Amino acid sequence: MRRSYILILLLVAVLVVGGVFYQEYHHRQELSKIQNACIILISKQEMKLRLIDYKGQEIFCAPVATGKNVGDKRKQGDMRTPEGVFQVSDIQRATDWKHDFGDGKGEIDGAYGDFFIRLLVPGHKGIGIHGTHLPESIGTRASEGCIRMYNEDLKKLVSLIYPPLTVVVTPGIEDEVANHL
Repeated sequence: MRRSYILILLLVAVLVVGGVFYQEYHHRQELSKIQNACIILISKQEMKLRLIDYKGQEIFCAPVATGKNVGDKRKQGDMRTPEGVFQVSDIQRATDWKHDFGDGKGEIDGAYGDFFIRLLVPGHKGIGIHGTHLPESIGTRASEGCIRMYNEDLKKLVSLIYPPLTVVVTPGIEDEVANHL
């Protein structure tokens, strides 16, 4: 009888210690999610993309190009970059993608660089962060609404992020004026 009490006490001790180790393991897993949490902040005023960690530290910064027209995106084809809070839904290989910019040059190979970071933008399709075949456009309002980056900067960014990441696009002064008209 004394043996069975000892076995029961031993079993309880093993369960308690195992539970403590499980809680510690689970806590560390959740903490690693927080420590790897980042946000992309895109400023249309500065024409910059920043990757910010959960402590508010800048991890990465690069110049960008935004939509040709000022203001918040209103409809398909308006050449505006949407403003607000969005999520990265997918990161796609775009090496073989082509695009016709309607400038009489036809389809352009490599128009998006190597990757297309697709954003969930309610009410709109095809908005993302991507590379470019026109590096001279970076720092200007030149896109059809997407955010363009130098191809090398895009590769670096893709190595640092994963879906679902929050993306915040803030307006510039010109955008604010246009948004209130």
